[in-house]
Amino acid sequence: MKELKVPELAESITEGTISEWLVNPGDHVEKGDPVLELETDKVNVEVNAEYSGVVKELLKEAGDDVEVGDIIATVDENGAAAGSAAEETKAEAAAVAEAPAPAEEKKDETKGEAAEPAASNKNTLATPAARKRARELGISLDEISSRDPFGRIRPEDVEEAAKPKEKPAKQAKAEKQTQQEKTEFDKPIERVKMTRRRQTIANRLVEAQHTSAMLTTFNEVDMTAVMQLRSERKDKFLEKHDVKLGFMSFFTKAVVGALKEFPYINAEIQGNEIVLKKFYDVGIAVSTDDGLVVPVVRDADRLDFAGIESEIARLGKKARNKELSLDELNGGSFTITNGGIFGSLVSTPILNTPQVGILGMHAIQKRPIAMPDDTIQIRPMMYLALSYDHRIVDGKDAVQFLVRIKQLLEDPYDLLLEG
Repeated sequence: MKELKVPELAESITEGTISEWLVNPGDHVEKGDPVLELETDKVNVEVNAEYSGVVKELLKEAGDDVEVGDIIATVDENGAAAGSAAEETKAEAAAVAEAPAPAEEKKDETKGEAAEPAASNKNTLATPAARKRARELGISLDEISSRDPFGRIRPEDVEEAAKPKEKPAKQAKAEKQTQQEKTEFDKPIERVKMTRRRQTIANRLVEAQHTSAMLTTFNEVDMTAVMQLRSERKDKFLEKHDVKLGFMSFFTKAVVGALKEFPYINAEIQGNEIVLKKFYDVGIAVSTDDGLVVPVVRDADRLDFAGIESEIARLGKKARNKELSLDELNGGSFTITNGGIFGSLVSTPILNTPQVGILGMHAIQKRPIAMPDDTIQIRPMMYLALSYDHRIVDGKDAVQFLVRIKQLLEDPYDLLLEG
C-alpha cells in the first residue's frame, strides 16, 4: 500500500484547499494521472498520482485544507479495479450461497424464527416493574427494544430508552449552526465558506493598509485623441495582428513612459533599502468568478501595441479558465486596474504590495469641458487615480507622474512614435 501525499508545489506555497477529487475509491490510476484539483492562494493546480494502482481510500474530502506532505489517499499497487473486484465478490457470494449451511447456522435461523413472534408481541411481554417505569417516564412500550432473548421488556430496557440518543456528528453540527444563526439574526441567512483565494485577497488587502503609507491622487484625461486614433486604426490593426486595438495598450505604454521618468514609483522597500527596478513588468488586474487576479505583462517596454494587446488577451483568457501559472502572477513592478469596465466613475485602488504604485482607470463619460479658447465642448473624459506608498514616493512625484500619463494619453501620436 502506497501513500499519496501533497507534493511540493512552489517555494511560496505550503498549503491549499482540495477543490475537487478527480478519482473515487476503486478507480485504477497510472503514475502521473491527475487525481485531484488543489486550490492555492494564487492558482488551481492538479495533483498527480505518484504510483500506478487502485485508489483504496480518500483520506481527505473536498473543501478540506491540506499542507505540503499531508497524506491524502492510499493506492494499492497490486489491487484490482472496482469492476473486477465486484465480479470476484459476486462469484464468491454465489459459491457461498450454493454451499450447504452448517448445522450451527441452521440452529440460529430456527431460533431467530421463534424469536420473531415474541418480538412482534413485545407490547405485552413486559415485567410489571418495566410497565410502571414506562408510565412514569411517559414512554410507549412499543418504542422500547428488549435485550431479553424472549423479547421481554425489563426496567433496564426502559431506562436505556429514556436516555438521550447521541446524534450523528453532521446532524449535531447542522443543528448547532442553525441555532447559532437563530441567536445572531432574526431573519434567514446563508453562510458560505470563503475560498482560499478570497481569504488570500482579503489578507493581502488588509496587509497593504497596515504596512504602507497609502495615499491617492486624482486627475482626469481627455480621451478624444485616443478614441479617434483607435477608430482610425482598429480595422487595419485587427487585420494585420489578429487582435483588437483596445485602451489597455495605450495606458500600458503611457505607464511605462512615466515610470522611466519617475523611477521611485517602479520600486519596492526591502528592509531599510529601496529596490529600484530597471525592468517594466506591468500587472493587469483581471476580474474572475473567484476574485481579482493580476497576471503580469513581462517587459512591457519592449513590446509594441500589438504585443501588449496579444499578451493581455492571452493572460485574461487563462485567468478566466483558471489556467494561470505562478510565474505569470509573480514579480510585477506596477499594476493597472480598470474599474471602468464595470461602470465605476471614480475609486481608490489599493496597492498590490510590495509594489508602491497602482493606476486606476474608470468609465469614460462625456462632460462639458472648458477649452483653452474659453469655449465649452463636450468631451469623453476619464478620471484617473494613482495610489502610492508615501514612504518612498513624495506627493510631488506622484502628482507629476499622473500628469505625465495624462499628457501621453492626450497626445497618443507621440506615444506611438516613442513606443
